[in-house]
Amino acid sequence: MAVGNENVPSELKSNKYIHDAENDSGNGNLSGNIDAERGGRSKFGTSDKTVGGRIAPVLPHLKGYDFGSDDSNSDIAGSDILGKQIELEAGNDIQYRTCSWQKTAALLFSEYICLAIMSFPWSYSVLGLVPGLILTVVVAGLVLYTSLVVWEFCLRHPEVRDVCDIGQMLFWGKTWAWYATAVMFLLNNTFIQGLHVLVSAKYLNTITNHSQCTVVFAVIAAIICWLCSLPRTFSALAKLATVSAFFTFLSVLLAAIFAGVEPHPLGYNPDPSYVDPVTGIHGGPPKVTAIPIAGTTFVAGMNAFLNISYTFIGQITLPSFIAEMKNPKDFPKALWAVTLAEILVFGIIGAVIYAFTGNQYMTAPAFGSLGNEVFKKVSFSFMIPTLIFLGVLYASVSARFIFFRIFEGTRHKSNHTVVGWAAWAGILGATWLGAFIIAEVIPFFSDLLSLMSSLFDSFFGFIFWGVAYIRMRRVDGGVTWLKEQTPYGYMMLTFNIVIIFIGLLFLSAGTYTSVQAIIDSYHAGAVGGVFTCKTNGL
Repeated sequence: MAVGNENVPSELKSNKYIHDAENDSGNGNLSGNIDAERGGRSKFGTSDKTVGGRIAPVLPHLKGYDFGSDDSNSDIAGSDILGKQIELEAGNDIQYRTCSWQKTAALLFSEYICLAIMSFPWSYSVLGLVPGLILTVVVAGLVLYTSLVVWEFCLRHPEVRDVCDIGQMLFWGKTWAWYATAVMFLLNNTFIQGLHVLVSAKYLNTITNHSQCTVVFAVIAAIICWLCSLPRTFSALAKLATVSAFFTFLSVLLAAIFAGVEPHPLGYNPDPSYVDPVTGIHGGPPKVTAIPIAGTTFVAGMNAFLNISYTFIGQITLPSFIAEMKNPKDFPKALWAVTLAEILVFGIIGAVIYAFTGNQYMTAPAFGSLGNEVFKKVSFSFMIPTLIFLGVLYASVSARFIFFRIFEGTRHKSNHTVVGWAAWAGILGATWLGAFIIAEVIPFFSDLLSLMSSLFDSFFGFIFWGVAYIRMRRVDGGVTWLKEQTPYGYMMLTFNIVIIFIGLLFLSAGTYTSVQAIIDSYHAGAVGGVFTCKTNGL
């Protein structure tokens, strides 16, 4: 249906860009280029992409978005749903579909340009510089591709609000799939919030030389993060996201410069035969290797690889971001910008700091390798915005999931009401309380976070999107799609099956590595206590 509202992007005012499944390309081409109209194609991953048909009807709990038909088995044009959403929001106090691609880019930059950059030097010290840089590019490419698959799926089904809706649609509308995805979704986000509570406490311990109990610092961090989480739309959060990404870039840039200008890294000893009796670190000039050093174990190498991968994998938030874009077709602009920036920043910062620090003096995060205490505190201080905001971003995604589920179809969702704001603040408070408790109660939290990432990122980073691609191509090609593939089509099918198996590798080898790391931490006596006041500063 046509929507006569000036706020609706022009390309959404007509259904000519959205085709029902039976009108899509019948040649079964798996190249990712969907036949828009007879005789025309639109490239995968570009803003002018033509959208194919739905893989399933609108889910029952999203029927409020079903403006096209009362027939639950019908294919509803995505432009009808998207256009009607924007039209109905026009008079609301709180409008959700207001994000431009620039604001979405700011959200993506704040999610990916984060503290995890400072663990890349450590990964390169384990893997060697050449394999480390190659894996950085390869993982970035895989995540870029799967993110474009997420985008295409959201274009076909603009009513989806988060990855939980996608999980249910991918697995044939089964309710259990929604609940299973929801559990993973909330646990993943809450653990990331908990990580940022701990890291913020780490910063406060570092900058104040442990002037207070660590639990006190964690409480302060949780309260600040809760306050910053209160804005209701991603459009409003985009301003904070821009500040976060900018200061993070300054932080890692300063760390790289300081690593180059200071005489020696922390713990340096000029005697190559010296061995630190406490840490076991060997002396001598920093050793930089192109390939892994002899004796590198599978667990160590896998941990370094997973560390690189987890920094890139963030597709869990993308459906939530796309759900608040004015024109979702512009999403690739934001995605390409952040991917290119990731490769450059991660690779350059990681390589430079590794080159000046070497294998034997490396720590994670690499701030701890700076020998000059002032350099360490100054560079780490510029990381404050991202220490707070990244947890805020994941808290907001979780709160939306719960809030929309409770208040969909009521005035509390889109207007300034006491009930609406009280519920929003309460849900956010519950997520931050849960994050604080989990972070303080579990003595091996960091290793457990790696375990959770192995379990969840296998699905949210790879398996879901390999399945999504295959199901969308099945709709495009009809019942005979497998028999009518071109060689390129079969190649793309094989590639997406490989993506599913990569997810299974994360699920198996990644889980084993994470469990072994927990065991090793216990054996090394590195497991802390519950609600401990002991400093965790650098």
